[in-house]
Amino acid sequence: MANKGPSYGMSREVQSKIEKKYDEELEERLVEWIIVQCGPDVGRPDRGRLGFQVWLKNGVILSKLVNSLYPDGSKPVKVPENPPSMVFKQMEQVAQFLKAAEDYGVIKTDMFQTVDLFEAVQRTLMALGSLAVTKNDGHYRGDPNWFMKKAQEHKREFTESQLQEGKHVIGLQMGSNRGASQAGMTGYGRPRQIIS
Repeated sequence: MANKGPSYGMSREVQSKIEKKYDEELEERLVEWIIVQCGPDVGRPDRGRLGFQVWLKNGVILSKLVNSLYPDGSKPVKVPENPPSMVFKQMEQVAQFLKAAEDYGVIKTDMFQTVDLFEAVQRTLMALGSLAVTKNDGHYRGDPNWFMKKAQEHKREFTESQLQEGKHVIGLQMGSNRGASQAGMTGYGRPRQIIS
């Protein structure tokens, strides 16, 4: 990431909005989960947004994270021995992580774009963690309370007799026509005559 001077005007407003969206408490929770899930060899980032970004920038830790959610022998992302230092190789590694996360079940609206790594990575990691907790397949490590479980389908099966019985019930939403009349109604275009 290139060094930038101070921002002014519209650039400053945009930068301010980005900084407000960043959640330091969420960062701490995500760092703890990644370390528990992947092991202590991934290290620990410097505190703050910039440290978190630099820690994840080359895509290796993200790849190790998604690989840890799969059983041995079916790891979806190849993790290089030497972390990539060229930007296009880093972006390629991050893209592999995103593809693996999508295959795992993270929906596209929860995914960040490779070029948005620095701003939107927290949302994707939250979605991945939530999905891992929800699947409960034995590969998730860490406190399950760190993430919300996703809603799961609760399919219901009805017998044919139950379906037929339901056709004869008038739901309360349908209302009633008892006492309904057209008394006081007038023709189109003429206002109702109200005499006081």
